[in-house]
Amino acid sequence: MSGKQPSTAPSPISFAEAANRLADLGRELYAHDWVLGTSGNFSVVLEREPLRLAVTATQLDKGLLTPDQILEVDAEAHPVHGTGIPSNETLLHMAVVRACGAGAVLHTHSVWSTILSEAHAASGGLGLENFEMLKGLENVKSHEHHEWIPILENTQDIPALARDVERMIGAHPDLHGFLLRRHGLYTWGQDLAAAKRHIEILEFLLEVAGREHCAGGKGVPHHAEPEALARQLEE
Repeated sequence: MSGKQPSTAPSPISFAEAANRLADLGRELYAHDWVLGTSGNFSVVLEREPLRLAVTATQLDKGLLTPDQILEVDAEAHPVHGTGIPSNETLLHMAVVRACGAGAVLHTHSVWSTILSEAHAASGGLGLENFEMLKGLENVKSHEHHEWIPILENTQDIPALARDVERMIGAHPDLHGFLLRRHGLYTWGQDLAAAKRHIEILEFLLEVAGREHCAGGKGVPHHAEPEALARQLEE
């Protein structure tokens, strides 16, 4: 899904089901080398009013993730069920959900997203176009689509970063993801299956672009960032 609110809300998911599916996903993404060490975090919306998320606890090896390491948190990212401590970045998941009605949010730390987030930081983002794989993104119908992925400066001031994320997506609802500089990728979907598809599509495309960049090829074109988005990111 892009940032636009889905026309039909996904079916509710129980905490137990969400915990099982997030644990399975963690092991799968670890096998791709996208969440090594204790990196990455994932969430699924359980309720919207009041907002409740199932989210991975912090400092966990995603290759060994188990359902009992998933927490339920409230709208302030405070745990209400489960043991462990949620990552501070849970606030970024909340920001995405509030901005676009996503049903799941995934964050990875791949090598290629890290390389490109630094290489294109001065441009404020990178554009991907003319790749058939783009058609796997929600509402994208042609390989000629131009996908802009903003790059935000990494910071430990997570509340301020969450406000920036919510404002950015709210103003530009067609985004499918963003990068944090020298950090990693965030993407989302109307449910966990859609978010998983988006992480696979975007990580694939970032690897293609990263390999071209490192090989000295033409790599990703430095398209000028859309003027409105540029202003939004600079404010």
